[in-house]
This record gives sequence, structure tokens and C-alpha cells, in this order.
Amino acid sequence: MDERIKKLAHNLVNNSCKVQKGEHVLINTIGEDTLELSRALIKEIYLLGAYPHIELKNTSITREMYLGCSDAQLTAMQDYELYKMKKMDAFIGIRSTDNTYEYVDVPDEKVELMDKFMDPVLRQRVDHSKWVVLRYPNGSMAQAAKMSKEAFEDYYFNVCNLDYGKMGKAMQHLKTLMEHTDSVQIKGKDTDLTFSIKGIPIIPCAGECNIPDGEGYTAPVKNSINGVLSYNTPNQYQGFVYEKIVLTFKDGKIIDAVANDTKKINAVFNTDEGARYVGEFAIGVNPYITKPMLDTLFDEKITGSFHFTPGASYEDAFNGNKSAIHWDLVCMQTPEYGGGEIRFDGKLIRKDGRFVIPELECLNPENLID
Repeated sequence: MDERIKKLAHNLVNNSCKVQKGEHVLINTIGEDTLELSRALIKEIYLLGAYPHIELKNTSITREMYLGCSDAQLTAMQDYELYKMKKMDAFIGIRSTDNTYEYVDVPDEKVELMDKFMDPVLRQRVDHSKWVVLRYPNGSMAQAAKMSKEAFEDYYFNVCNLDYGKMGKAMQHLKTLMEHTDSVQIKGKDTDLTFSIKGIPIIPCAGECNIPDGEGYTAPVKNSINGVLSYNTPNQYQGFVYEKIVLTFKDGKIIDAVANDTKKINAVFNTDEGARYVGEFAIGVNPYITKPMLDTLFDEKITGSFHFTPGASYEDAFNGNKSAIHWDLVCMQTPEYGGGEIRFDGKLIRKDGRFVIPELECLNPENLID
């Protein structure tokens, strides 16, 4: 077995989920490329005297379920999935999808129906278990990154096996500064946005819940957002790739949304009342991730980026917003994407993707790479 896979499995079990003897761990996988890592995870969990449980899923099978699903079926499914998740102490999700467009022809109402019924299961996993979710490299991911599969695998393991302990220490400086911040202003090309984060917890992420990792997140005070935000990266959601997304906010609410398919994006924001409010604001710092590749778990960690997320807020950084959606939309601020500024209480803290105050320079790429 590849030593890099063994190292990744060890980190996921021992560092991300901190599995203890006697605990039950659900390994939830999508795609056949996940099998070798799944085997390594099972070995690691058994070594600790804990109990692995495994689910092997496939997107083409899930698509068939989406196409014919009904309220009665999903009610029973929700009961089953929720019961199972409540029995687990930890969750490791591995995603390796061959075709990222597998759900593109599933009717929107079917996807929305599935999302609404599965939301309590997601909330149980996120709020009441130790968990980590990651993508696993395959040909589809390499193609999205415009790299050979071998080169992408090397890149992937650099990203996922970096020194997260070092990153975690550096991120404490960002956490401290954000905890003492009220007003945030973001400026960039066709973007001028203001909001408050006062009183909302700050969560530094360095390998605990997502692999790859590298973000500090909080949530805006729900009704404090005003201005315009123009996203400059593509984003895939429910099988469709959205581009040129521009959102206009008034008192926290998205009052106007345009994109390459304006009708479709407004249907997403009409899912429920909370879908037009924002549940997360996060700053990306992973030094190995430098460009978007239509994979949210990677894109939201890009060094020099931030994401501003319509939908539900996390329980550990709760701003009162609830929704069936949580859509991480990423915006780049590096020079090749037009640059940009982030100010905390009027003070410039990041310009063109680089931190410019001494206490945060430790989070610039050259200081996180060994």
C-alpha cells in the first residue's frame, strides 16, 4: 500500500477525528477509487480498538434514486439515516466522483426534495459527531485541475498531508484578531461589501473537519450585510456549473442575484427563507491550493480567497440562519483575479490575497510550506 495513503489514513483517524477505543466510526465513500484508502482507514480504526462501519456508494445509483424519489420514500430514508448517524461517534466521508455532471439532468424539484429530507441527517453529523470529509484523487479531478493523474496525485498528497499543526498555530493569530473585530469591508472588482461579525465565534480549521483544510470561518451578523459581491470563480451546485455570480444584499438579504443562468440560481435561493441569507464567512489560507478546480473542498481553501456562503450557519458559529442549503461560493483576491482588499474595523489586513499586518504574515504561503 502506498505510504502516502497510510499516512493520510492515520491523520484522518487520529488527528481529524481523534478516534478513541470503543467508538463507532462510519466510513462513507463514493466511487471505487476510494477502496484502498477505505482499507487503510479500517486498519487504523481497528488498531485503536474502535469499530469501523462502511458504506460504499456510487453517483449513478444515487442519480436513479433522485429521479424517482417521493415524500413517503424519503421520510422512511430520513428515519433510517438519522437513526444510524445517531449511533456513530465519528464520520469519515471520502468522495471520488468519476463524473461531476452526473446529476445535471435531475429535475431541480427532486434535488431540492432530497436536500430538505436529508438536512436533519447532515445536522446530526455536523453538530453531534466528530467528522471529516475529503475528496480522493481520480482522473476526473486531475482533468478538472488540468493536470496528468500522476502529477495531480503528487499535488493532492502535498495538499492533504501538509503540517496542519503548524497551520493551526498560525491561525490562532487570525482567530484572535477576528474575535476583536466588528466591521468587515471587502472590496474588489465590482465588489463593495460590508457586514459585522461581532459576537459570532471564530473557528480556525487546520485538518479537523475537512481534508484538505486551511480556513478560518465565522458568520456575518444575519441582518448586517449590505452591498454587492461579484464572485470570480465558477462553482458547481446540484450538477450545474454557475459562473459570473453577482449578489446584491440589503440588510442581510439577497435582494438580487444574477449568473449565467439567473432563473436557475434564483430557484436555489428560493429553496426556503434562509437561503437568501448568509451562514458563513471564511478566509482561505492553504498554501498548496492556488487556483479553483470546481471542487468546493479544495476551492474554499485557496490561499488568497474568501468564501461567502448563502444558507445555513454552523452551530459552532451560529448567526440564527437556518436553511436546507449551505452553498460555499468562493471569490479570489490574488492579482491574476483582479486583486482586492479585506479590512477589519477600517484597518487593511489583506491586500491582493496577502496578509499585510505583522501578526498575520505567518499565514502567507511561504511561511506555511516547510
